[in-house]
Amino acid sequence: MSEFLPSNVLYVDLSKHLHKTENRHELFEEYIGGTGVATQLLLEECEKGADPLGPGNVVVFAVGPLVNLYPMASKTVAMFKSPHTGNLGESHAGGRSAVAIRSAGYGAIVIKGVSESPVYLAIHGDKVFFRDASAYWDMESTQTVGRIIRENEPGSGVRTIMRIGKAGEKLVTYASLVTETYRHFGRLGLGAVFGSKRLKAVLVSGKKIARVADMRLYREVYDTLFNQQTKSSALQKYHDLGTASNILVLNELKGLPTRNLKEPCFEDAEEISGENLAEKFLGRRVACAHCPVACIHLATLREPYVDESYFYKTTWVSYDYELLYALGCMLGVSSVHGALKLFDAVEKWGLDAMSTGVVLAWATEAVEKELVTKEETLGIEPKWGDYETYLKMMGLIVEQPNEFYKLLARGVDKAAERYGGLEFALAMGGNEMAGYHTGPAGYVGFYTGARHSHLDSAGYGVDQKEVGKTEGLTPQSIVDKLFKEEVWRQILSSLVICFFARGVYTPDIVIKALKTVDLNFSEEELMKIGEKILKEKYKFKLQEGFDFNKLRIPSKILEIESPNKTIKRETIEEAIKLYADRVKA
Repeated sequence: MSEFLPSNVLYVDLSKHLHKTENRHELFEEYIGGTGVATQLLLEECEKGADPLGPGNVVVFAVGPLVNLYPMASKTVAMFKSPHTGNLGESHAGGRSAVAIRSAGYGAIVIKGVSESPVYLAIHGDKVFFRDASAYWDMESTQTVGRIIRENEPGSGVRTIMRIGKAGEKLVTYASLVTETYRHFGRLGLGAVFGSKRLKAVLVSGKKIARVADMRLYREVYDTLFNQQTKSSALQKYHDLGTASNILVLNELKGLPTRNLKEPCFEDAEEISGENLAEKFLGRRVACAHCPVACIHLATLREPYVDESYFYKTTWVSYDYELLYALGCMLGVSSVHGALKLFDAVEKWGLDAMSTGVVLAWATEAVEKELVTKEETLGIEPKWGDYETYLKMMGLIVEQPNEFYKLLARGVDKAAERYGGLEFALAMGGNEMAGYHTGPAGYVGFYTGARHSHLDSAGYGVDQKEVGKTEGLTPQSIVDKLFKEEVWRQILSSLVICFFARGVYTPDIVIKALKTVDLNFSEEELMKIGEKILKEKYKFKLQEGFDFNKLRIPSKILEIESPNKTIKRETIEEAIKLYADRVKA
């Protein structure tokens, strides 16, 4: 048994206000940490067929053995049953959450049950407190809640505050969980799960120090990683422009979804580009804990106070590619000021930006096609680029005053099933699409990735490498590339490595890093573990009703030419079948 692993698991029962700690070293030795351990804990603790918004659902937070030891090994993995898809929910966040959880002495935290009244958890090392959160319930802003808890709880320094906004309380199925400021467990509705449990926030602090088995090897590996991360041109771009640099690249390729994918490029891409934002709006760069890159870009949103001449308030607003896509070009918004107001609103209410943008884009097209009336929109007529109207609609999605907005709060699939327009309802596996109309591999990745996320197997990257080649991608070649990448990503997310550092955390350096915490694996053994973790995820998915044969393909993605020409339905369908055979084997 390795004494250098964060193998303690904290179990919290909200229904009984009880907690206990168990050492689960066997889990961490077999599945490493992060995604691997979280999957097993979810299979153990989540009731089969559980209502995602009921007491049988659980929330698992897990970190890895390299946290607090190596740079860019500082993500936290959250797993739960998603209220958005009714299936596997997995979301990753940076900030300070991972270092706080490990500093508190835990490798994972499992939260189950439902509290009778609103609470927040305050976890200070081995002390766990169930604090009354009645005064915080109905507070509109995640920022206000975070500030109040920060001022009233001890443990400043290595401390994380994860909290929901009003969207989570109102059970919007794509509500996010905000951690610190500007970082999120964004996708698949963890915020709604918190809301259903009447759990407003989780604060974690601690002072434990991570130790290593071989200090000399540790220094060698650390120096190698740090030098590569600070000198890598691939990582330098994340510091300089961040992922916002993708706007002009994808626009040039004609792979940038615009106005609900009516077009694959945006005539005003220059306005919302990373280059323009850096030149005119960038105020600060911020880093997650133990990261030398600082990819978080903050713009300054300057607005006048009402009825006050020459008095202004300045708000720091985080931006990145997915925000600029979903609440920018996807809605036809070219005003940077308007886009920043939309970004700030999803931060305040605790909404997933990608799902919100795609939902609003579908609603705009549905109104255009007269599938939805003004009576249903409560007199609102959304139009491309009209960010003020989109702000109003976001508020109504949170409040859900009628059936139309209640359905928008459940995603485009649910809304389109009721009102029509499934052919332009852009969700894959129930999760609204990310900002990549690059070709067939991107969409196969959305459908087959365990999270239905572009971060699962990076299919968009496979597409971009194929642009201009005559032979093209076959279903088999797509699946071979995606499966191999997805298997390795299970290892990286079990180590909770930031995927931006995937080019630095190569198999050889991972093997050396694991030796410093007394874990000895070969590359072949790691790949076998990665494949096992992936199949265990699908074990949960299939158990909860996921069906490869029932995946819906919106006709719009087949009609709009991608950088790899027209996408064929049969290519996607054949690749999905081949992938299903791989994960079921």
